Amino acid sequence: MFSQDDTTAEIAAVAARLVVDEGQDYAAAKRSAIRQLNLPARTPLPDNERLEAAVREHIAVFCADTQPAELQALRELALRWMDRLDAFRPYLGGAVWHGTATRLTDIHMHLFCDDPKQAEWALLDQRVEYHPGSATDWRGRSIDALTIRARCEALSQWVLIHLMVHDLDDLKGALKPDAQGRKPRGDRQALLRRMAVEAGGAP
Repeated sequence: MFSQDDTTAEIAAVAARLVVDEGQDYAAAKRSAIRQLNLPARTPLPDNERLEAAVREHIAVFCADTQPAELQALRELALRWMDRLDAFRPYLGGAVWHGTATRLTDIHMHLFCDDPKQAEWALLDQRVEYHPGSATDWRGRSIDALTIRARCEALSQWVLIHLMVHDLDDLKGALKPDAQGRKPRGDRQALLRRMAVEAGGAP
């Protein structure tokens, strides 16, 4: 007989495959895993920390030969857009920051503006097409989110970049460590340091 922990682990494993192989976000992957396993809708779900661990395990087993180069390409693309949007204090978050991204992963970037509309004006000035939407920040508030498509030549494909637009005063809260004591996002210099360390260079 399976225990609840066994069921949670199975959900995490299936959801991890959907995250890595299909590019689903964590919430959608958990819901899809429940359906694929024919479990009741109210079955307890793994938390994001457990799912991330399952994603890392899936990558190590099935994608170890391709994922590092894909992650590198996405981080280099993120750096280019951080340069373009430097006036808005860009911070990278999500799987590209944490190192679990593959070629199907979207880039999530946070901008901190004196006036939230400045980011939209900058995209218009640069003639960058974007799709306006909304997202929920770490305090549960609704914020503007601007989605753009950027060409990643290293991957020979288009990548979605989601720009979450915050007030400048929110910057301090954005840097508080997560439940694992990690920085949840980093600026350009922090990303370059992380890339150097992971490549075996000096921090």
